[in-house]
Formats: sequence, structure tokens, C-alpha cells
Amino acid sequence: MQRTAVPYSFMIGPSGEFGIHADQWVPLHATVEGWVESLALTDHASTCAKQIVKVTGDDVNGIVLDGYEQVREVMGVADTWWRGADSLVAVYTGGGRGSLLSARPNRVDLLRPG
Repeated sequence: MQRTAVPYSFMIGPSGEFGIHADQWVPLHATVEGWVESLALTDHASTCAKQIVKVTGDDVNGIVLDGYEQVREVMGVADTWWRGADSLVAVYTGGGRGSLLSARPNRVDLLRPG
């Protein structure tokens, strides 16, 4: 078994939010159930996807979500999912480098079904 140390802890907030804590508390999902839904969606989408594109850095600024609908089941606070006609988009802002509270996405995954 491989173990990895990370500079943050996963925690449940006072109102039931699921998030990470390093120097600051960052809620990722409004509930633990929302986080579980995001894990299930990640597993299902990545298994069925014909193409997965991971976008990071300055390229994230070029992502346009017009015409996409937010996936409410994941109850995203800092990390959200969006559903389009032929793709899913996962937007991650919670674990940004430098400041965990960056409002700018630090990674976007585009998943297209087969």
C-alpha cells in the first residue's frame, strides 16, 4: 500500500459541508452527499467518456459555460459540474495552488461520452 502525505485535511464543516482545510477552511460541496455524488459522477463519466481533456493554468480562462446547466446533485460550492448537450465539465477551484480561496478555477475537465 502506498501512502501519500498532503498539506491539507478533508473535513466536514459545522453545517455539514464537505471540504478541505490547510491554512484555511474551504468548503468544496454543500454536503457530504454532494461530494459522494461528485465522486460517482466522476467515476461514471470517466468510464464512459470517449475523450477527456484536462485544462489547467491560463487556458482555464478560455472555458465558456454558456449553454451548460449546473449539475445540482453535486451541491458544488468551490468544485462544480456542468452538463451540456454532448459533454460534462468539472470545474475545480477549491484546491488551487497558492491560495486555497482562489475564485478562479485551477483545473477544468471536459468529458465527452462515446
